[in-house]
Amino acid sequence: MKYTNRHAEMDRIGIRLQESESSFIAIYGRRRLGKSTLIKRVLRENDIYFMADRSEQANQRRLLSISIAQVYPDFDGVSYPTWEALFKAFNLRCEKGSALCLDEFPYLVKADETLPSVLQKILDEKTLNFHLILCGSSQQMMFDSILNENAPLYGRAHEILRLPPISPAYMADALHLNPEETVAEYAIWGGVPRYWELRERERNLESAIKNLALSPYGVLYDEPTHILRDDMRDIVQASTLLHIIGNGANKISEIAARAEKEASTLSAPLQKLVKMHLIEREIPFGESEKISKHGVYHIADPFMDFHYKFVNTYRSLLELGRSEFVYNIVKERLPNIISYHWEKMCRQAISGQIIEGVPFGLASRWWGKVSKNESMELDVVAESLDKKVLLVGECKWTKSENAEKLFAGLMEKAGKLPFASRYERIIPVLFLKRRVDKSEKDLVYQPADVLKMMKVDV
Repeated sequence: MKYTNRHAEMDRIGIRLQESESSFIAIYGRRRLGKSTLIKRVLRENDIYFMADRSEQANQRRLLSISIAQVYPDFDGVSYPTWEALFKAFNLRCEKGSALCLDEFPYLVKADETLPSVLQKILDEKTLNFHLILCGSSQQMMFDSILNENAPLYGRAHEILRLPPISPAYMADALHLNPEETVAEYAIWGGVPRYWELRERERNLESAIKNLALSPYGVLYDEPTHILRDDMRDIVQASTLLHIIGNGANKISEIAARAEKEASTLSAPLQKLVKMHLIEREIPFGESEKISKHGVYHIADPFMDFHYKFVNTYRSLLELGRSEFVYNIVKERLPNIISYHWEKMCRQAISGQIIEGVPFGLASRWWGKVSKNESMELDVVAESLDKKVLLVGECKWTKSENAEKLFAGLMEKAGKLPFASRYERIIPVLFLKRRVDKSEKDLVYQPADVLKMMKVDV
């Protein structure tokens, strides 16, 4: 699979490595996002790349000295008793402007908790001849070492890059999919490049789901557990909350009831999962995130969501070899899963777009009561930057729809919104799986349009 869409990150790192003064660059993000590949594509011939492991600190220093010796012969001929001694020796030996990358930096910190303080001292002396790059998959440990205001390295980085998942807009090119297939595949694998690579080797989506996700021998069968172990001391509680949320309990009261805990005790662990980008809290359009009492929680990553819906739930059956049975359950529920992610993609696509000459801000979903006895939901709601125009949208993932009927129903819903009277104009938009006959004035977006809007070339 060809390398895709990390141009902005590559450019930022590349610019820093060209500077005459040494730079300190921190890169983090969950596993499988391509952090190591990104770094290797940016580093130059005489730069040093070192992948840490879980061994003791003396062995780590020995391994690093061997890596350095590949560029600077005989550097490993000396035993370095401390990290400070090794870094200072490298500083004297290295070519000015070269780079040293310590990948999986959290492993080094686990072996020696004083390492961040050692690096702080070296950076503060401002005598480095090399650029320093620290990279890690443990978001919590990277935060504790670099981003926390009490961390030794806090405020010293010249670049801090958190690698997010890749947009589905780039999945079509990477896996040679048509737009409809892209939406369906993204609803399973999300934006993780390694999952795309594994999927590419399979015959079709069905075989990929069975072989990679549902089989106890599958590469991704226990993937979420590995992700949690990178960041959580107590993975039992985190996994329990993810299972509950993934299986339909989205309000904190519902989550607490299923977990058999007081809701007040779940705020901190839920917030930690939000901070780790494992779950997200959604609030209705127009409400304040801080004071809204209508927030609901969802698993943020499509593959994690899939895992807790099916693998975690039916693990006992899967361990007995009943993957075909579980796949039939997946197949039955898959249209609803794709539809849910299609809605999310549509909201992301509309955010920050200019529609009919009007620039819009962040798009959200809205739900709530419109009268004493009637509740309502709108899939897409966005406000113009001047707050004069409201965009409302409905998303459908079915083979054929009556566009005229959908537009009429959408405008009827929009008129019932409690805040509709604030706007001078309401723009209705449909997001449909398949092409429909429409007049030129109607706004109907299909998968190809949505993916195009989500693609940002930088």
